[in-house]
Amino acid sequence: MNPVTRLGIVGCGLMGSGIAEVAARSGIDVLVAEATHDAAEEGRRRITASLDRGVSSGKLSDEQRDQAFSRLSFTHDLGDMADRQFVIEAVAENRDIKTDVIRALDKAVEDPAAILATNTSSIPIIDLAIATERPTQVIGMHFFNPVPVQRLVELIPALTTTRETVERTRNFAQQLGKEAIQAPDRSGFVVNALLIPYLLSAVRMLEAGAAVASDIDRGMELGCAHPMGPLRLLDLIGLDTAQAVAESMYEEFKEPLYAPPALLRRMVAAGHLGRKSGHGFYAYDA
Repeated sequence: MNPVTRLGIVGCGLMGSGIAEVAARSGIDVLVAEATHDAAEEGRRRITASLDRGVSSGKLSDEQRDQAFSRLSFTHDLGDMADRQFVIEAVAENRDIKTDVIRALDKAVEDPAAILATNTSSIPIIDLAIATERPTQVIGMHFFNPVPVQRLVELIPALTTTRETVERTRNFAQQLGKEAIQAPDRSGFVVNALLIPYLLSAVRMLEAGAAVASDIDRGMELGCAHPMGPLRLLDLIGLDTAQAVAESMYEEFKEPLYAPPALLRRMVAAGHLGRKSGHGFYAYDA
């Protein structure tokens, strides 16, 4: 199978910018679409800062950083995705927004063999696939944050996705230096189906006053050898993202363990979203 040389990414937040960086470092021409100039500039700054950290840590040379950045371009028009071989949407974890983006990409991308992937962490892939005229070439490609560090990618075929699409996507993941596992098209897939109930249990423990946040986290770090406790992990993920994933899983399964706790809902309503807002279960420097 031919490697991907022209990649499109829609959305340049934490996930989109990470995917864009990894692809550019892998020698791929990357076109990133964002809704506004300010959003695109913020994404550009995020990628620049990450590449600079790579140089500072000795993982990249100045030349490698410059070459990666030269492979990145930005647009506000999804019509510019016409020549892309593979496009990944990485917009907000919202079913309506993602459906609108996938539908627009289906019309914009001219190559009938192009694959449209979604970076959703909980929305059923079939719901997005049937919004297009190419449901056989729509697949879930769930990256993990931070993308330049985390090796795993979950591949989630819908009922309509062909084996060829799955294998082409697996080859693309390898091209990015990632290891892929195949997950079922059910809310939460493999990782979040196991992870989200654990994280919500930690919130409920805190909410009940059974233990303070630092003790909950240190308990799991020292007692179970987790690199990060559940509440710090929630701050890294983003409390709004975790709530959206939990709501999607609860909507599908109606299991109480997937229901977002009241404390989580109130923190999201207050704008205490974790690291990205400067405050979550812990406080962070701006």
